[in-house]
Amino acid sequence: MDRRCLLGGLLSVLAAGPLPAFSQDAAQGKPLKIVIPFGPGGGSDSVMRVLQPHLAEYLKRPVIVENKPGAGGTIGAAAVAKAAPDGNTLLLSEISVVTISPALYDNLTYKVSDLAPVINLAQYPLALVAAPTFPANTMSEVLALDKAAPGKHSMASSGNGTSPHLTIELLNQKAGTKFVHVPYKGSGPAINDVLGGQVDMVFTGYTTVAGLVRSGKLKVLSVTSLKKAPNLPQVASIAESGVAGFESVLVQGVFAPKGTSVDLIRTFNQAFNAVLNKNEVKEQLSQQGLSPRQNTHEEFAESIKSQSMQWEKVIKLGGIHPD
Repeated sequence: MDRRCLLGGLLSVLAAGPLPAFSQDAAQGKPLKIVIPFGPGGGSDSVMRVLQPHLAEYLKRPVIVENKPGAGGTIGAAAVAKAAPDGNTLLLSEISVVTISPALYDNLTYKVSDLAPVINLAQYPLALVAAPTFPANTMSEVLALDKAAPGKHSMASSGNGTSPHLTIELLNQKAGTKFVHVPYKGSGPAINDVLGGQVDMVFTGYTTVAGLVRSGKLKVLSVTSLKKAPNLPQVASIAESGVAGFESVLVQGVFAPKGTSVDLIRTFNQAFNAVLNKNEVKEQLSQQGLSPRQNTHEEFAESIKSQSMQWEKVIKLGGIHPD
């Protein structure tokens, strides 16, 4: 699989200009199905439940959410990639389905260029957390522990090939550290073993552990955004702690099937941007630890290309394979 061709396809789909056959008027009034390639209650699903009523109101058409989980989100992504480009089907997903999965899986049933970027809805960093008894309290201290005893300390993830796993690999590659990766089947078991002291640390979304942090059962050591996270202003990022340029953010984005006209893509982009600009929506997403984004579909395509290149390099250097 030629990754450069696939990544270039992201922009060529958008640059091709409007295609005949479908218009905004043709789609208006018909139900809009938004496929979530993960189970109910997950990050992508939670974002869509916030947006759903506002999007329906803006577009003046019913918005139906369909959860289609499996294979790290690739089953749902493949279904949308094969859907008719008529403005009646979209994908809302973590962008790992186009930035990580193509480099991780050899037998994907879709190509990156089969999904046209619509908008980057929101993004959030991972938090590195540990039990209160762990000897380090900051990322600088964590790095010092590894320098003093390389390979002694462990970091858990929600599974091989997941964003938390790749974040550990990125840290080891950029900082020259030797943290031991311990994969689990999901974030729940990983967090439980950190609580129990079987593993030293875990990368996870902060909202997943916020209650445990507030109760004093876990502490936050760092975040993976370039700068401090708005909801954790007292916690220095990894980049601010000596690993220059370190960044690993999870992005929730919207995609349309390849062949969807640029007119329709722009219509959807404007609709989502308008919804994200509502104070009520901003507040609800902020409660989930998400930072809403105002952006064009072209800007989203460029950011996907950049992240794809980063994670492909990490996967190759780390010799990473899925479970």
